[in-house]
Amino acid sequence: MKRKSFPLAAMSLVCIAAGLATGSAAGYWYGKTQAAGTHTVSARDAAPAENKPLYWYDPMAPAQHFDKPGKSPFMDMQLVPKYADEKTAGSSVRIDSGVVQNLAFRLVNVTSDHVDTTVNALANVVLNDRDVAIVQARSNGFVQRSYPLAAGDIVRAGAPLVDLLMPDWAGAQAEYLAMRSTGDSALTRAAKQRLLLLGMPSSLISEVTRSGKPQPVVTLTAPVAGVIQSLDIRQGMVVSSGNTLVTLNGIASVWLDVAVPESQGARVASGQPAQITFPAYPGKTFIGNVSAILPVADTASRTLKVRVELANPQQQFRPGMFANVTLHSNAETKYLTVPGEAVIRTGLRNVVIVSDGNQHFSPVEVILGPESAGKTAILSGLKEGQQVVASGQFLIDSEASLQGVLGRMDSARNAGSQP
Repeated sequence: MKRKSFPLAAMSLVCIAAGLATGSAAGYWYGKTQAAGTHTVSARDAAPAENKPLYWYDPMAPAQHFDKPGKSPFMDMQLVPKYADEKTAGSSVRIDSGVVQNLAFRLVNVTSDHVDTTVNALANVVLNDRDVAIVQARSNGFVQRSYPLAAGDIVRAGAPLVDLLMPDWAGAQAEYLAMRSTGDSALTRAAKQRLLLLGMPSSLISEVTRSGKPQPVVTLTAPVAGVIQSLDIRQGMVVSSGNTLVTLNGIASVWLDVAVPESQGARVASGQPAQITFPAYPGKTFIGNVSAILPVADTASRTLKVRVELANPQQQFRPGMFANVTLHSNAETKYLTVPGEAVIRTGLRNVVIVSDGNQHFSPVEVILGPESAGKTAILSGLKEGQQVVASGQFLIDSEASLQGVLGRMDSARNAGSQP
C-alpha cells in the first residue's frame, strides 16, 4: 500500500504558522516577565535608604565590620546590623529592637523617694582625753614609800599612790599648832591660811588639828578611778614642787574614733546618736553620741575622723577594741533615685543611659547623691518619670563610644564652660 505524502509547499506553511504562534507566546511571556521584574526592582529601590544596614558587627568587638549577617566569629551570638540612621548627629544611639529583646534590656523609671542616709563605719576605742588627772608634788620632799603600781594598771578613786616626806609642810604645821596653843584666834587663822596657801588639802589640816601633831608624811591618792598612763616615782627619790608624779586617765567613758568616708561626711552631725556593736559582745547594741567631727581628713584613706563618746560604767570597753558604728540621720529629704546598677562610673563622670523612645538611647551625665539599699540619689541630670536602662548598658555604652556620642558630650560641656 502506498503512503500519501503532503506537498512540500503545504509543509512549509504549517511550520511557519507554528513558529509564529510560538514566537507570539514567547514574546507575551517575556513582556510579562520584564514588566514584573521592572516593578520588583522599582519597589526595592523605593525602600528608604536609612533602613538598609551599613554593615553588621559583634557588640563585643564593634570595631570589626561584616558585609552580611550571620554568626559572630568571636562570640556565640548573631551579628548586629548597623543602620544608616544611626549616624545622625546628636547624643543618642539607636539599638535594633531585636537586640533589645535578645539582651533583655531592663528599663526603670526615675522616681522620687526617701534615701536612707545611714552611715556605717568602723571604729576603735581610745581613752577619753578630757578625763585626765595629774598628781603633782606641791612641795619639795622625798619619796618615802612607793606602792606596787605600774603604767597600765587600773586604780580606784582614793587608792594610795605614793607616800611623800615633806619637811616644809612639817614646819608650817608645827607653827600652826604653836599659834593655836596661844589661844590667839587671829594668829591661828593666819597660820591656818598659810597651810592652805602651801597647798595642803583640807583633810590633812583637819587631821593635824584633831591630832595636835605635825603630819610630815603625806599619802597622795588617785583623784579619779582610771588607768595609770605614767608613773614617775621611785622609792628614795627627791621630788620638787610642781613635779608630775602620776598621770591618770579616767575610764568612766571612752571615745570611739570612727573613720567615716569623705563622701559621706555631710551625713554626720554633732550630737547625732550612734548605734555601736562590738565583736567582743555579740548580740548587744550600745548607744553613744557624736561629740566632735575633727577638722582634718586622713589623706591616705580619704576618711574623716568622727569622735563618738560612750559611757563605760562597767569598764568593759578598753582602748584598742574594734567596733562597728551606725549613724542614723533624722533628715527626711526626698531625692530622685535610680537603681545603683543603672549608673556607669567612668572615673571622669557618672553617666546613665536614658531611653528616648523608639529604640533610641542617650547617655546623660548626672551628679550623684547618697546611696542606700541599692538606690542612688540623683542631684541633677534627670527628671522624674524618665526611663533609664538598668541592665545591658555595656552594649549601649560601647555603641555610644563607637559613634563618638560621649566625645560630643565632652565637647559641648567644654564649650559651655568657656566664657
